[in-house]
Amino acid sequence: MEQRRYERRRERGYLVGCVVAVLFWSVASAQIRYSISEEVNEGTVVGNIAKDLGLDKSTLRDRKYRIVSSNADPLFHVNQNDGVLYVSRKIDREEVCAMISTCLINLKTVLENPLEVHYVVVEVLDINDHSPSFPEKVTTLEISESVFPGVRVPLQHARDADGGLFSVQQYKLSSNEHFRLEVKDKGEDGKIPILIVQKSLDREAAESYSLVLTAVDGGKPPKSGEMNILVNLLDVNDNTPVFSQDVYSVMLNENAPIGTTVIQVNATDLDTGPNGDVVYSFSSIVNRRLLKLFDINQSTGEIIVKGLINYEERDKYEIEIQASDKGLAPLATQKSVIVKVVDVNDNAPEIEVTSFSSYVNEDSRPGTTVALISVNDLDSGLNGKVICSIGEDIPFKLSPSLQDKMYSLVSKSPLDREKQSHYDVTITAKDAGQPPLSSEKTISIVVSDVNDNSPEFLLSPYNFYVTEGNEPGASVFSVKAFDRDEPDNALISYHILRDGSKENKLASFLNINSENGNILALKSFDFETLKTFQFRVVATDSGTPSLSSNVTVNVFILDQNDNAPVILYPVSSNGSAEGVEEIPRNVNAGHLVTKVRAYDADIGYNGWLLFSLQEVTDHSLFGLDRYTGRIRTLRSFTETDEAEHKLVILVKDNGNVSLSATATVIVKVVEPKEAFAAADVKSATNDEEDNNVTFYLMITLGSVSTLFLISIIVLIAMQCSKSTEYTSKYLQETNYDGTLCHSIQYRSGDKRYMLVGPRMSVGSTIVPGSHANTLMLPDRRQASGELGHFKWRRSK
Repeated sequence: MEQRRYERRRERGYLVGCVVAVLFWSVASAQIRYSISEEVNEGTVVGNIAKDLGLDKSTLRDRKYRIVSSNADPLFHVNQNDGVLYVSRKIDREEVCAMISTCLINLKTVLENPLEVHYVVVEVLDINDHSPSFPEKVTTLEISESVFPGVRVPLQHARDADGGLFSVQQYKLSSNEHFRLEVKDKGEDGKIPILIVQKSLDREAAESYSLVLTAVDGGKPPKSGEMNILVNLLDVNDNTPVFSQDVYSVMLNENAPIGTTVIQVNATDLDTGPNGDVVYSFSSIVNRRLLKLFDINQSTGEIIVKGLINYEERDKYEIEIQASDKGLAPLATQKSVIVKVVDVNDNAPEIEVTSFSSYVNEDSRPGTTVALISVNDLDSGLNGKVICSIGEDIPFKLSPSLQDKMYSLVSKSPLDREKQSHYDVTITAKDAGQPPLSSEKTISIVVSDVNDNSPEFLLSPYNFYVTEGNEPGASVFSVKAFDRDEPDNALISYHILRDGSKENKLASFLNINSENGNILALKSFDFETLKTFQFRVVATDSGTPSLSSNVTVNVFILDQNDNAPVILYPVSSNGSAEGVEEIPRNVNAGHLVTKVRAYDADIGYNGWLLFSLQEVTDHSLFGLDRYTGRIRTLRSFTETDEAEHKLVILVKDNGNVSLSATATVIVKVVEPKEAFAAADVKSATNDEEDNNVTFYLMITLGSVSTLFLISIIVLIAMQCSKSTEYTSKYLQETNYDGTLCHSIQYRSGDKRYMLVGPRMSVGSTIVPGSHANTLMLPDRRQASGELGHFKWRRSK
């Protein structure tokens, strides 16, 4: 009863020891270490990483806290809600860490935004869940009866899958007076039982002995395994083989070809015949894995390579060999051969991108982390020393991390998507071996666009020339801007700047298509009232916040032939272009009958007038100057000439499609006495009118002087406030008195323009005087900013 209670307590304590993890942690160089027993149930808590690292639990899920592992069936997982590390499945330490005394599992945990890497080491503690076992349940030994006390016979050692204290700790031999047991500690190969003859054997007294070998581990309670040994005594063969060297040691390069001779051992036996023939073999205690790597020639003692020798798996092998004779009771001698593996540079570095952001904003500051990179080389020494590098012609660099063989890929200079939007970064890892091995890995980085470029107009300023008389509502010209950003930030809209200033008052008659920049005129332009104007167009992109730019648009109105000539003289009282002229009959050839005066509101060729006789009663009597409009007699009058003649004068401009007007002059031929009387009356009337003209001229001169001073002040003010020069001056052509001319001068940028042609307002009036006529133009500077005053005199 007492024993059962003890066993229940023992089982309960064992269960508690399996379920409850022995938890401890230490922080050094950003690492946490936990311990947990093997075979614990799925879901067992290993530790609270977030608490131990001081992480904010509320941000773990948003920052995608996770374990980075390439294993499809990971042993552990972390809860993103509370940062607790759990066991994902049962852990068999013997499966995970075979032949390793301390079982450490390295975990790499990652937080994003910003990137953080934390390392967690979990030590899997062994439990005594395996019993020692021998390769064979029964083994037979043959020993010559002539052996001397002290002869050592190695036995097959027991194997225990557990490690540390739970592995095989001791061996026990059943009680026997002829044999005793000695245990040899072979380090990694464990403890080896050796059967020692302690008393002389007598085959005649006993032909065989039955022994029981027990292997016991260090568990509490301990577990054990047994093997039955049958010792058969043979008759005399009293010399054992002897090796030529006390110690065999050799260097072997890893990756040595199969069949390579490692070493040749030699042993001799002083016996003769079959008892002196030596046969070589591996000892029964040799690890089974060694049998896959090496083989021995039974006759020559050559040890040859049988499998792949890898320094990274093991750097030294101790091979127990045996030389035995062929006697009826073979004698054998054991010897250890130490094989030291020499590392060669046979492993290229491995590059692993543990965390990577494929997009980076072009406004990111230098030093922004783009990726975390780890490198590893399975070789040792200089062969395992790795140097990482990237190209120098890219705005990125590798920054070593505190953790060995860890690098951060960071930006080293400002980025500009408009210059380069994509980078293929090739990471090169090269070891220091001879010859060196290297590997490469390329990652693609896309530079994301931000709205850092304002729209740009193709021209600045824009100069457009528009013919007057355009159709209202039709597109007259367009502006175009472009944006160097990507489509979302480069979508441009246009609008006209309407700030209510005097310069932009004409912008109200314009409209712009916000999508393509086409500008429509809402009214028809008239060159005679408006010659040039300017406004500003603003282009705005669709970024957040949006950027904009503006451009000045200068519009110049071009004249076209849209005004017909207007007859100024002769004009009848009812407004028709008709007049009566009386001349004496005795005038000579070349006498000036009258002068037809006309003007055209257009300029240039459109306003250049030509005169021609469309209808005349006698072509031989009158002639017309086509440029001045003067009508003169071609010969003297005769008694047979009629007393009244009708002249129809055609006045035509020089436009592409010319416009014209006609004037009718009735010439009456009178006797000289009647002509003199009419001249006296006309002279008296002219004297009276001359007085009135003098008064009007004084008033006009004062007004013109005042307006001239005001114009000078306005022009000076405009020159101070505007960069574009604009002047307008009307001139009188002294050598051309058929029509009135003016000139318009203006400057735009570095170009200078002048337009010259006939010019006169439709509302002009003629004031009759003594042998002279004065033409006064109405003041038009109130509408177009121009001042015009013209005077011409009729030839006597």
